[in-house]
Amino acid sequence: MQHTTKQQAILLLADGTIFHGKSIGISGTTFGEVCFNTGTTGYQEIFTDPSYFGQIMVATNAHIGNYGVNAEEVESDKIMISGLVCKNFSVNHSRPDSESNLFDYFQKQNLVCISDVDTRALVSYIRDNGAQNAVISTDGTSVEELKKQLAQVPDMKGLELASKVSTKQPYFFGNENATHKISALDLGIKTNILRNLAKRDCYIKVFPFDAKYEELKAFNPDGYFLSNGPGDPDPLESAISVAKEIIANNHPLFGICLGHQVIALANGVSTYKMFNGHRGINHPVKNLISGKGEITSQNHGFAVNREELDQHHELEITHEHLNDGTVAGMRMKSKNCFSVQYHPEASPGPHDSSYLFDQFVENIKSAKN
Repeated sequence: MQHTTKQQAILLLADGTIFHGKSIGISGTTFGEVCFNTGTTGYQEIFTDPSYFGQIMVATNAHIGNYGVNAEEVESDKIMISGLVCKNFSVNHSRPDSESNLFDYFQKQNLVCISDVDTRALVSYIRDNGAQNAVISTDGTSVEELKKQLAQVPDMKGLELASKVSTKQPYFFGNENATHKISALDLGIKTNILRNLAKRDCYIKVFPFDAKYEELKAFNPDGYFLSNGPGDPDPLESAISVAKEIIANNHPLFGICLGHQVIALANGVSTYKMFNGHRGINHPVKNLISGKGEITSQNHGFAVNREELDQHHELEITHEHLNDGTVAGMRMKSKNCFSVQYHPEASPGPHDSSYLFDQFVENIKSAKN
C-alpha cells in the first residue's frame, strides 16, 4: 500500500518549467508528451487507451482513484499512458463493483504518478504554451540530470507509435456466425470499438498495423475499418497504402481518429500537429448533414487540414468541432467511405454518436445489394 510519508516529486517540462508535487509511492522516472484530459469519469478507460501511448496524462478532475478499478473497464490489456499527474490521488475507493484500488493497479504495472500538483495552474500553462515533452520523477533524480535525459526524448511530431501498440498476430472478435464480416487494421484499436461492431452482428478479424491490403482482403470481408491509435499519422505509409487500395476498390470503409487521418492522407489531404489537441468526454460537434449537435469523446493531438479538405473535389466535411471549427468528420462523394475524428464508441453518458456504427453497417448492407 501507499507510503505514510509522501516523497517529494517533480514534473519538469521541456521548456524548463517545474511543477512540484508528491509521489503516490511508486518510485521512478518517466517521459512523454504532457497533455490533459477534461473527463470527470472514465479514468481507467483513459489509462488503457492505446491512443495515449507515449503521453503523460494530466487529470483535470480533482479526484482520481475514488471509485477504484474494474477488469471490464479497459480498452486494452495494459496501462498505455507513460505517467499520471493529478491533484488528489485516492487509495480508498467506494463502488459496489470495484475490484481493487488504483494504487495496487498502478503498482502492478509500475506506473509512475505524481499527486498534490496544482493541476489548474498546470493545465492553464499547457493551454497557453502547448503540449510538450515532459518528465515525472519521484526518485530524487537531480533537475540537471532530468533536463539532459528529457532533451533526448523524440518529439511527437513525426513519431510513428502505432507499431508499439498494434497486435503482433491477427485475431478474431465476435460471433463467427454473424451476418457481416469486417477486416480491421489495428493502429491502436480500443476494445469498445470491437464490442460496438460485434453487437451489430459483425464478426471482426483484427490485423497488425503493417498488414497488406491482400491480407485484409483474404478474409473476404463485407467492410473495412481503420482504427484509432497514437502518434503522428504521416509516417504510416503502409496503412495509407492500404486505405488507397480499399478506396480504389470502393469497399465500405469506416475510420476513427487516427484511421480518419489516414483516410485524409490517402486522398492527398495533409494533417498537422495541434497546439493542444482535444482530450475529454464533453466536446461539442455539429453534424453538418443532419444539423444536429453531438456531445463527443475525443482524444487526438493531430488533425486534418480543413482548407485542403474544403478544396478537395472528392471529400466533404460532415462534422465540425464547435469550439474551434476543426474537421470532426468527412466522407467521400463517390466512394463508400466516411470517417470521424472523435470516438463514437466511448459513449461516456451521451450516446449521441453511436449511430455512426449503424451507418457503417447500413453502408455494408447497401454494398451487398
